[in-house]
Amino acid sequence: MRNNNTLSRAILASVLCSPGAVMAGGFALNEQSASAMGTANAGTAANPENATTVYFNPAGMSQLSGTNISFGAAVLDIDAEAKEGTATARNAINQPVSGSNGGDIADPAVLPNFFMTHEINDTVDVGFGIHAPYGLSADYEDDFVGRFFADKTELTAIAFSPSIALNNGEGFSLGFGVNVLYAEGRLTKFQDYSGNEAQLRQLGYAGPALEQGYFDTEGDDVGVTFSFGLLYELSDRTQIGLSGQTGTELELEGDSTLTNVPSPSIGPGGVNVNIVNLQEDAVVPLEIPESLTFGVRHRLTDSVTLLAGATWAKWSRFEALDIESDQGGGPISDIAEDKYGQENIIGHVSENWKDTWQVNVGAIWQATPEWAFKAGYAYDESPVNENFRTARIPSDDRQWLTLGTQYAHAPSGWTVDVAGGVLLFDDVDVNEREYTVDDEPAEGAASYSATYELSAWGAAVQVSKAF
Repeated sequence: MRNNNTLSRAILASVLCSPGAVMAGGFALNEQSASAMGTANAGTAANPENATTVYFNPAGMSQLSGTNISFGAAVLDIDAEAKEGTATARNAINQPVSGSNGGDIADPAVLPNFFMTHEINDTVDVGFGIHAPYGLSADYEDDFVGRFFADKTELTAIAFSPSIALNNGEGFSLGFGVNVLYAEGRLTKFQDYSGNEAQLRQLGYAGPALEQGYFDTEGDDVGVTFSFGLLYELSDRTQIGLSGQTGTELELEGDSTLTNVPSPSIGPGGVNVNIVNLQEDAVVPLEIPESLTFGVRHRLTDSVTLLAGATWAKWSRFEALDIESDQGGGPISDIAEDKYGQENIIGHVSENWKDTWQVNVGAIWQATPEWAFKAGYAYDESPVNENFRTARIPSDDRQWLTLGTQYAHAPSGWTVDVAGGVLLFDDVDVNEREYTVDDEPAEGAASYSATYELSAWGAAVQVSKAF
């Protein structure tokens, strides 16, 4: 039995490929408000147009009178497709992998939101929001040439955000909020056993070819972050705002499964292979970064308003994506230990993300008392380290161009915003391979290389009312 277990461990030590990362290009979603989208989110920390200020800067609630609601939805469609991708198998003497380019990996997503504020008195305002601040969905075709690195990548996060604002009646306001996050995620990929089969053939295995397996991890968690903001009126035409959010680490608890695992043994008839499915309780740490946003609003004339802003996010918190055993070890992490160089690790991918800046400018033209027209531009850095870019995250810096319009019916208090925009990317090179927890290439590491074409558009509608 000892010899059989040693043989099994030696052959299966190369089973797991990198499970991939759960995030793409910084997984925060910009599409929280049609009124803000019209100006590419420029100056949102200093421009509380409606109840969506709960999200952008809770201090802005102090400049809204009475009770206000805003609700709507955004549609985001990202086209991401590999061109002429190539891959090699693990521990198979650089044996090439056959397959397709995976098709368009992202379907359109709908992002709803609802915000409400209420003026308690001249000093205190309260509010809350329900929205989707983070998310990602990507799915390759089953015959994707890089299927041993990535198949499905899913992240859904919903936030409930109660907030309070205080003002001194002289143009200065402070705001505070709590964001209760529920997040669930899933990572899948196909599993290559060609290297295992080659070793077994050398040992005398004469049975049928090994079928590829499937690796599937999913989990969920609830966490909390805190937000704050300040707003200051420099003059009757100019004001500045600053808002921020704390970071946290969610731990998505669930399980990992691995199918069609070859379990070899030596008997009187030679090498035998049983096919088994493995399961292990797992947890996936998910880093939510700290962020700071600065905004300025200046009314150039009675009909033209200029906006500008910048956001810094501490994405460098995300050094690696680890899928960890949640039971102190198990059948999958035992296999992965030799590969990744650490106990109780089911999967690992080196990320080494970097902190980012987004800068944006915009303008609003109040053409009539009812109609306003908007335009905006943003430059958004990607946190992805180009030396560790993966098939799950074919992301790079991007530019955002937006247009919007707003109709306000003052007698009734109803306002409707409609906005749309395009995201512009350069082609992105992915050269992915497997790494240990020390960022060293894993022994016999598999590889995947491709150039991706990326493009995206978004549109949003929002209805607001002041009571």
